[in-house]
Amino acid sequence: MRKNEVKFFEDMLLTRKKQILENLEETLKDISLLKHNDVGDEADHAAVSTGRMIEEAINQQLTKELHEIEYALGKIYTGTYGVCEMCEEDISFQRLKVKPQAKYCIACREIIEKSANNK
Repeated sequence: MRKNEVKFFEDMLLTRKKQILENLEETLKDISLLKHNDVGDEADHAAVSTGRMIEEAINQQLTKELHEIEYALGKIYTGTYGVCEMCEEDISFQRLKVKPQAKYCIACREIIEKSANNK
């Protein structure tokens, strides 16, 4: 992969990382507000509880994506970015444009998904 392509993906990853960190901060504030809300009746309690569960699920997903981005940035810095971790072939530019933190090419990702679904 050419230097300008790697730089393009590095910029994409860093931008997304910044967005996630901002979203995580907002989510944590929202969870904190939900915890401190006075709950009037059972319906209010159920609404607050549901809201908290949704916020925590979002937080978990964002945290997972953040770890994937950090891993991809590490691969950029070590010069191994864009190489499938399973077959060691280059991951297509188009796949990386859609998911710049991808670890696998499309073919290997399908194999992994099929084996996970068969368990």
